[in-house]
Amino acid sequence: MTAPCRKNKYNLLYIHSDQHTPYVMGCSGDKIVQTPNLDKIAKQGVLFENTYCPSPICTPSRMSILSGKHPYRNECWNNYHVLDSGAPTLAHSMGAAGYNPVLFGRMHSIGPDQLRGYTERYVGDHCSNFTESSDVDHGELTGTTGPNRISLQKSGKGQNAYQVHDEDVFDELLDYVDKIDKTEGPFNLSVGLMLPHQPYVARKEDYELYEGRIPMPSVEDKYDDSLHPYFKEWRAKTGIKEVPKDEILRSKTAYYGLVTAMDRMIGELLDKLEQNGLLENTLIVYSSDHGEQIGEHSLWWKQTFYEYAVKVPFIMSLPGVLPEGKTYTENVSSLDINASMLDILGCPKLPDSDGRSVMPIINKQSWENTKFSEYCTDDGYIMRMIKEDNWKLNYYHGWPCQLFNLDEDPMEQNDLASVADYQEIKQILLAKLLKDWDPEYIKKKMALKKQENSLISDWAYSVNPSDQFRWKLLPEMDYLEQ
Repeated sequence: MTAPCRKNKYNLLYIHSDQHTPYVMGCSGDKIVQTPNLDKIAKQGVLFENTYCPSPICTPSRMSILSGKHPYRNECWNNYHVLDSGAPTLAHSMGAAGYNPVLFGRMHSIGPDQLRGYTERYVGDHCSNFTESSDVDHGELTGTTGPNRISLQKSGKGQNAYQVHDEDVFDELLDYVDKIDKTEGPFNLSVGLMLPHQPYVARKEDYELYEGRIPMPSVEDKYDDSLHPYFKEWRAKTGIKEVPKDEILRSKTAYYGLVTAMDRMIGELLDKLEQNGLLENTLIVYSSDHGEQIGEHSLWWKQTFYEYAVKVPFIMSLPGVLPEGKTYTENVSSLDINASMLDILGCPKLPDSDGRSVMPIINKQSWENTKFSEYCTDDGYIMRMIKEDNWKLNYYHGWPCQLFNLDEDPMEQNDLASVADYQEIKQILLAKLLKDWDPEYIKKKMALKKQENSLISDWAYSVNPSDQFRWKLLPEMDYLEQ
């Protein structure tokens, strides 16, 4: 175990989950979900309720959060794109400042660099370091981890292997914490989780906490010609043109159970740190890579710019430095989480970062309230979002835009893009969105990267390189109770 550094002032505990919509937390106003530990962090610190992910998909978002750059600058748009190993990350910056940054669990980094500046890593990802995860056997729940109707059909009580992964992560963490000698100086821990990512399967005790208590989604979008063409195509492609009420409630109930299971593990870690006298002077940061639709707008998973999927939780606490119990409404990016941690910890700024520390918000100084997210795929979806003040414009290359005023329409039910009175604001936002972001270039670049990834995949399947960090997911870890 690498010793902590003596010269830095604050410890860091950075917890990064997978697919947690900020709307399913008690501190965000959900009256049903039980998240006492996240709520406690928020009560002791600050909550940013309008935080947007760089991309509503895993790897591009995570690599952007590491590098501080938008996906188009990383040229990392899907889960098989590789971040340049020469790109400095927040872990490099923390190491340069004298910390020994240690990672537990998920990073979802493809390629030979499985540390990205971390000095140690415990409990890796469940998928290959080099290619897609087609060699992962989810047993009874095969097919339920991706955007497909089967994830709703095979939902309910049972066990999700991703929860087993996170339990292994916390077992290693608790053991590590017991070995920390606080006289040696501050620790620097990043924790990557899989929960509450689907399969929508929760253990019996967590599922039954919410069984019969979860309401139907508040917004239902009928599958008809009034749908935006992207969502019409997406719902047909993923088999969710129509989803029966029992599947909706079962999947949503399990999701709530997974959020509570994750929160409970976070609580055990916080208790262990407190028992060992290690919470003092500790910056605690909680966020996620993207959100989850959980049935809102008749959609599931992520892959959208609706608020449930493109927004993420962002909670920080550090007694004596950050205010207690404060909520901020400014538009923030996950890239700003990167910059904020480095700022508070006294680490060097990443030289070419798009992120900015949120301390000016806390100190009531001026703030640029414009944020972006993008989602681009090999099969032709080239999309970007801009959120400026209360306005959101969603750009779909080759299809109509969407325009929403979130002050007047928080659930995004009234698309103003074709309304004459709003053409000026639409054009202003569109010009900002397309500045330095060329959809045709991205389309061509992704076609080339698809060929390159195909070659790397063929190489990986042929030579079978060893995975430096890999957690072994077993098929029996995934199951539904009868």
